[in-house]
Amino acid sequence: MLPHPITGEPFESPVPPGTGWPDDPAAPDTPVARTAAQVRRLSRASLAEIDARISVCAACPRLVRWREDVAETKRASFADQPYWGRPIAGWGDPEPSMLIVGLAPAANGGNRTGRVFTGDSSGDWLFASLHRTGWAAQATSEHAGDGQRLFDARVVATVRCAPPDNKPTTTERDTCAPWIAAEIQHLLPSVRVVVALGGYGWDGALRSMAAAGVVVPRPKPRFGHLAEVDLDVPAGGSVTLLGCYHPSQHNTFTGRLTPVMLDEVFERARALTQ
Repeated sequence: MLPHPITGEPFESPVPPGTGWPDDPAAPDTPVARTAAQVRRLSRASLAEIDARISVCAACPRLVRWREDVAETKRASFADQPYWGRPIAGWGDPEPSMLIVGLAPAANGGNRTGRVFTGDSSGDWLFASLHRTGWAAQATSEHAGDGQRLFDARVVATVRCAPPDNKPTTTERDTCAPWIAAEIQHLLPSVRVVVALGGYGWDGALRSMAAAGVVVPRPKPRFGHLAEVDLDVPAGGSVTLLGCYHPSQHNTFTGRLTPVMLDEVFERARALTQ
């Protein structure tokens, strides 16, 4: 067992549910989905219970092996830390006006810290921009329990486990899909804008919103940075899908995405929620 870098409490890697990890939504008796059919059944729950059930899901054997192997072997620079090593639930305001949709947790980022987009370079860019534009309490997001908070915003991933090479299979994507679709159904009454990070986030957001009953036009709208699509919500009103280049190292190192460009996305999101 190793000490948590914020609390100092010792934890195993992966972290058993309900053992005191900061913001762990699960309890020792939270039901575990082990098949795609069980994911579909267990996703029919309250938002808080969905978060808990996501965080213990074991429906994709390859992803379970990978996330747990990474948690046990660890990157050398984090060898003194426990690794979360479980799926990552959505995080932020339970009634947000803005929802951010990404691809999947990073093997040594969210898979280590237990919070989406936390502890890796993409998260450094994302949370710095969210702070500059008034959506986050702090400019950094280093670990669960570090005091970071989101204001009127929530972050989710299309696939909830860290995949090898950041590439989930189509089957893994589809097995995980009911989680985000159910989450979006709960969030639709308050969400006014969905920011999709990268083409995968864009496609995942469109699929997930369609599964939640949002009317998605055909042909499918094309992804682009600051691309906007207004989508009709079943109960009335609309939600705007807003594209953003993913804050990956490739995009930030090459200058395809700059801090100004990232801030423009969240400033536009703010305008759309007014």
